[in-house]
Amino acid sequence: MSLHLPRLGVEPDAPFPPVESALRRPDGLLAFGGDLSVPRLRKAYRHGVFPWFSEGQPILWWSPDPRTVFETAALHPNRRFARTLRGSDWTLRADTAFAAVVTACARAPRPGQDGTWITDAMRDAYAALHATGIAHSVEVFDGDALVGGIYGVSIGRMFFGESMFSARTGASKAALFGLARQMRRWDMPLIDAQVGNPHLDSLGAASWPRERFIASVDVLAEARAPVIGAWTGAFGEIPAAALGTPD
Repeated sequence: MSLHLPRLGVEPDAPFPPVESALRRPDGLLAFGGDLSVPRLRKAYRHGVFPWFSEGQPILWWSPDPRTVFETAALHPNRRFARTLRGSDWTLRADTAFAAVVTACARAPRPGQDGTWITDAMRDAYAALHATGIAHSVEVFDGDALVGGIYGVSIGRMFFGESMFSARTGASKAALFGLARQMRRWDMPLIDAQVGNPHLDSLGAASWPRERFIASVDVLAEARAPVIGAWTGAFGEIPAAALGTPD
């Protein structure tokens, strides 16, 4: 690997290679090595790069082309799911169960995947990002039970989605639609979904050329963040039923 792929410098602020130099096969593999410190992760996301590796592998850094995204202005439940939501007793909150959401995402079965990329090292890294107010979760509760959620990284007015889970049918979708609803109110237009799959496509994901995605990140990540620190108070508590009606 080291003969063909750049190794990151040991300094947390060491530069990443230009994303245009990423491999075509596997798509988007850019570099390896480094660490998962807060400064390095902040720098990575700010430049459209994310870590993704399995237990036993070195840290691998990616910037695929094309990039899968959700435009929050267009992210709404279809009629059938909106009707389901209107009859739901679930509630949505933010940043009240971040560690539990990450753990549930790590344990969620993924078709075609053996194991998880959310290793103990990754959990620790995103917990550190959460403690600094950069990583956030949106949680779906049925009473006191956590039944779904999504987590990711927010820089400026950009949200980089990492993973989501459902313990009840439709709960991860409710978390995604709840996140998009609040992002629209905060003038945050874009959710990075990294790499596409049929499930994301069914929810309305779009495929953007990497150049367009990076140009958008350059602008949005430099914008003033609508909320500094935890999102709990600003997000409030949203009845899932409200997601079934136009906002």
